[in-house]
Amino acid sequence: MARTALVADDDALSREFLAEAVGAAGFDVRTASDGVEALALLERDEPDVVVTDLRMPGKDGLEVLKAAKARRPDRPVIVLTAYGAVDVAVRAMREGAADFLQKPVSPDALDVVLRRVQETERLRRENRALKEDRAADVRAVGVVLGRNAAFREAVAMAERVAPRPSTVLIRGESGTGKELIAALVHENSARRKGPFIRVNCAALTDSLLTSELFGHERGAFTGAVKAKEGRFELAQGGTLFLDEIGEMSPETQAKLLRVLECGEFERVGGVRTLKADVRVIAATNRDLEKAMEDGRFRADLFHRLDVFTVHLPPLRERPEDLADLAQHFLERYRRDLGSEAKKFSRAAVEAMAAYDWPGNVRELGNVVQRALLRAPGAIVEAEHLGLAAKPAASREPTVPVGLSVDETERHLILRTLDLVGWNRTEASRILGVTTRTLSNKLRIYRARGFVAPAEGR
Repeated sequence: MARTALVADDDALSREFLAEAVGAAGFDVRTASDGVEALALLERDEPDVVVTDLRMPGKDGLEVLKAAKARRPDRPVIVLTAYGAVDVAVRAMREGAADFLQKPVSPDALDVVLRRVQETERLRRENRALKEDRAADVRAVGVVLGRNAAFREAVAMAERVAPRPSTVLIRGESGTGKELIAALVHENSARRKGPFIRVNCAALTDSLLTSELFGHERGAFTGAVKAKEGRFELAQGGTLFLDEIGEMSPETQAKLLRVLECGEFERVGGVRTLKADVRVIAATNRDLEKAMEDGRFRADLFHRLDVFTVHLPPLRERPEDLADLAQHFLERYRRDLGSEAKKFSRAAVEAMAAYDWPGNVRELGNVVQRALLRAPGAIVEAEHLGLAAKPAASREPTVPVGLSVDETERHLILRTLDLVGWNRTEASRILGVTTRTLSNKLRIYRARGFVAPAEGR
């Protein structure tokens, strides 16, 4: 379905030209010869884009602009003004106009503005969809996706630190859900109404990453034809999530350290010092301690980031969550993919349990989508998953690097209990402690909120 546009201009020739130019850009065009007619068409047709002259009889372009934005605040409005009326155009921009052009308008100039408006709308829709997906995942955390003790502990720690202003370091293998935990922290913080901006430090060269984070001024380097805001500016009042921070060069690390210490930075090629009212959450799948030993990661930056650390276990260490996660992805994607599938067969569940999931939760989501495209009916079978026959990874308890002695003990106890189905006698035998000692430990953990009340009874 073609997107619609309203063109309002009291000059017949100008109106005809504008309608033709806007139509050539792919819009279904309605025209109005004055402001009164434009307001009527706004109410009747709800156009996606409005192009209006500012000076018209009856109702002027500013009134059309205000009415268009009042009905749909995100609707782009392009205003046209005669030479010498720039002050009115500036007022229109303050009222929410997407852009303004001086008459006579060239077809190329109008085409550029329309393309920019459409790109902005596309990005806004994608961002809204991503926010909705992330919000759905955040709501699911701890409800259906987190029965594993180590993952439940990670969620509890994230929720505990969320209201505080401190930086957070999230550690775990690729695909374990580090961005989801970062979003959880943001959504439960005082900054939740602000933006949540993500940067993948591994996806950009050092020079591009510096420009992406801090912005640049016009002429700062070849190709910098105009000034650009960086992610620190875009994240003002919100949260900046730096994924794969272990890939950041020492030079960029030094600039990031200054922001964390002083809350200040400059754009590339700029001299004006800008303030950063931003909370930083970082994530890595790297061994940062080893990187510090090798001189690839600054110790002072590490200690600035490591104020509060959340460790995410890999999916192979969360066998009790696998079926719930798979069902969550099935329900999330089935409608978009037009699938009739409602559940997994026993053989499919067994095939997933036998796989070691090197790509973790991200890989599971991709596998479920692929299976939904292959499954012809209501049941997803093992052959629809397309999993190679791989032996499952070792189920022996592992301990993330960086935990304190008390945290390490708690992690091993809860992980061992998970692996033996909360059989206290078996867990006590593996751990080399008495069942009374184990029960006392669980009582302490429940009091601190680490173990659900129903566990360990």
